[in-house]
Amino acid sequence: MSNLQSTGGSAGSSTRPYLIRALHDWCTDNGYTPYLAVFVDRSVQVPMEYVKNSEIVLNVSFDATSGLQLGNDFIEFRARFGGVPRDIIVPVDHVIAIYARENGQGMAFPMPGEHAAASLAEPAEAADSEAEAPQPPRHETSPGLKLAPVVPEERSAPPTGEDGSTEPPPPSGGRPSLKRVK
Repeated sequence: MSNLQSTGGSAGSSTRPYLIRALHDWCTDNGYTPYLAVFVDRSVQVPMEYVKNSEIVLNVSFDATSGLQLGNDFIEFRARFGGVPRDIIVPVDHVIAIYARENGQGMAFPMPGEHAAASLAEPAEAADSEAEAPQPPRHETSPGLKLAPVVPEERSAPPTGEDGSTEPPPPSGGRPSLKRVK
């Protein structure tokens, strides 16, 4: 079954695996170490002794993995944890962030099921749930983590500051928007 069929037909496939692959390539091409932050539940195959608060951070560089496959449905590879080789299988929809260890630049994604729950809620309920939604993780391994959420910005023209720059204004506490990472 193709990914198009498994995601509901004409809605098309998810952009998440494509963005993960693109940011992995960007990290690799620029000499950075790509890290994945993953929400862990029963569908994720990782060493549970390294899971903290239902999350695990994985180094997915080519140096740290063997047989890395960044597929549309799963990310699979073999890696060593405490010197012991382990097979890792992560459903793509459980990836909550991908970022460069060295500078924290990357992208955050909604938690699994968060998008579906928000689309089924009434408008007033959706606004309440967004205010209480968990924020992207800030992991000890990268204190300067700067993640851009994957939510399209609804603007017709680029924002301009008082000095005429095209830098976006600081967040106003409303709905998150896509942030340009330079």
